[in-house]
Amino acid sequence: MSASAVAASFGGAELAMVLAIVVLLFVLVFFAVAETSLNRISRVKAQAIDAANSTKSSAALLRLVSTPERFINPVLVTVTVCQTGQAFLTSLLAARLFGATGVAIGFVLNVVVFFVLSEAMPKTWAVLRAERAALMTARLTDAIVAFPLLRGVSRSLIGLTNVLLPGKGLKEGPFVSEQELLGIVGAAAEDEVIEHAERELIESIIEFGDTVAREIMVPRPDLILVGNTATVSDALDVAFEHGYSRLPVTGDEDGDVTGLVYVKELMRLEREGLGAMAVVDHMHPVRFVPENKPVARLMREMQAEKFHLAMVVDEYGGIAGLVTLEDCLEELVGEIVDEFDEEEPAVAELDGGGYEIDGGFAVSELNELLELDISDEDFDTLAGFVFGELEHVPEIGESVQRGDWRFEVIEVEGRRIRRVRVESRPAVADDEDLDEADRERIGDPASADADTASSGS
Repeated sequence: MSASAVAASFGGAELAMVLAIVVLLFVLVFFAVAETSLNRISRVKAQAIDAANSTKSSAALLRLVSTPERFINPVLVTVTVCQTGQAFLTSLLAARLFGATGVAIGFVLNVVVFFVLSEAMPKTWAVLRAERAALMTARLTDAIVAFPLLRGVSRSLIGLTNVLLPGKGLKEGPFVSEQELLGIVGAAAEDEVIEHAERELIESIIEFGDTVAREIMVPRPDLILVGNTATVSDALDVAFEHGYSRLPVTGDEDGDVTGLVYVKELMRLEREGLGAMAVVDHMHPVRFVPENKPVARLMREMQAEKFHLAMVVDEYGGIAGLVTLEDCLEELVGEIVDEFDEEEPAVAELDGGGYEIDGGFAVSELNELLELDISDEDFDTLAGFVFGELEHVPEIGESVQRGDWRFEVIEVEGRRIRRVRVESRPAVADDEDLDEADRERIGDPASADADTASSGS
């Protein structure tokens, strides 16, 4: 169609369409900036902005980000209506002016031109200047989303969504998973926005909510207990030997715990010349908690009810271990060691490569250290993993292979694995297929025996 023909067919209706398209385009630009910038401002940041500025815009911004579901649904509905209307009017106008060819022209305009103008450019600008963009759009957005008709339409559409797909729809607003949050923290640490120590603390806090008492308790074999027939002096001897300020007292049944004694109280009795008294006469009640109790809830109970120690009980009612307030705090801030603690490091690097690791080392931390994927639902500790793989009580020198890592038992106490040597040794399918060089490279015992025999002949 010639230019003169296009001009001749351009009348009042076409001019109205052009004006409507331009208005819709500006509306889409505004909401693109508003949606992007508001979603990038956290509630804490909005509170800080409002405290610093105390303007109507900052107050509106705080209202919006405090309840994201208040603006998310109305904005999405408005954007959808505007995009549909703009695409319809553009295609209709192009078809009127250029005929059948105009449909293709309208499609190209919608995909290329309007995408760049109403999506890419405003959203990119909002990402780069999130705080400024959020303050610019907050007041008008707050007023628009409060419009009764718009709120009614968005709620009706969400209701329809919930009928077709039962659930909560979008009324709860946007969500961020733990993994996404950990990724944000990692990126912030790499960009030196936060310190490495701050990153570790934030990660500990996030993971703290998933930790249960069983994962941090002192296990039953490591408990230091006082017999119910012991005297005050006997109990003090045990306390001084091991350096504890509280000691559980056993009951008549083997493995049972009936109470708790405080060393400070026992010291006072000893100084008063009452060291020969039975320790059970000075017992205090002890708390019992299930092994799957969340540590976050347990720590709050310890703070509120003022107790520092609890016995962990398994599903059969037996004593599984002991957990203290210090154990809970260590999950947040790391190991707390005083001048009297004499503990081997949980992980020690070996000179020739590899590690020597405590059997009680958590599987989740082991996966992070060695980049493995051992299930922490099946095993809580390294010792549990090795025991489960061997399927019998191990002897020193026995080993298991997982990926490129070889786990060798180097210290056993009774039926318990105390220390494990972990070395990088790629797994091989069949020892018979190895040549001598391969045997030497992975330290194969058969090769070592052969070398010894040949040197002795």
